[in-house]
Amino acid sequence: MARTGRGWDATPPPANGRGGRAGGGGRQPWRRTTPGPAGESAGRAGEPGARDDRAGGPRDPADLAREICLKQLAVRPRTRAELAGALRRRGIADDVAASVLDRYDEVGMIDDAAFARAWVSSRHHGRGLARRALAGELRQRGVDSETVAEAVEALDSDTEAATARALVDRKLRGAGRAEPQALFRRLVGMLARKGYPPGLAIRVVKEALAVRDAEAAEFADGLDEDALIDAAGDADAADAQPG
Repeated sequence: MARTGRGWDATPPPANGRGGRAGGGGRQPWRRTTPGPAGESAGRAGEPGARDDRAGGPRDPADLAREICLKQLAVRPRTRAELAGALRRRGIADDVAASVLDRYDEVGMIDDAAFARAWVSSRHHGRGLARRALAGELRQRGVDSETVAEAVEALDSDTEAATARALVDRKLRGAGRAEPQALFRRLVGMLARKGYPPGLAIRVVKEALAVRDAEAAEFADGLDEDALIDAAGDADAADAQPG
């Protein structure tokens, strides 16, 4: 039977074919209540009349946990620890979360080793990060130490050094007429922040300055590379000491 009005809350004509209003013999405005597969109301969760199941009780925690995980994974791959944290924030009990995550492990929807390998490749080629920085990022995402070590081992020393040189060359092309001493500090600091070890950073920057121009070459020639590396190592050791 055709409906009148403009939307899902339109009022259908009464059986006698005459219009009417509430309280005047007409029918009340209606809303869509088409039952779902389990007899659920079509209203959204949280709306009057919306129910989670036939009995109108709370949702099954495992179903809710799976839904949360799928939404998280739809954005990007996640580690098991990241998903566990998302479930905990939503109030999912630890035993329910463990059961769901174990199943996702079994079917390959969670794979921390594959995640770590992809993370190393993407972040090294995209951001130029070295092994130390990459390992720190993976640990922050809950990847265990053994898996982290295996992932960063795929990034060999030659590749790391080549990337460091490319980063320095790119920075030097836009450095203009900056003083060699300022350039040296800036470039070594940039590589350090990306996780490159002090020895590699100092050596790469010194080599790049040596071929930049006469002034930079003279500055580079006067650098005591071993002393600088020792000083940087001492600073790293001091930073590692508990406060």
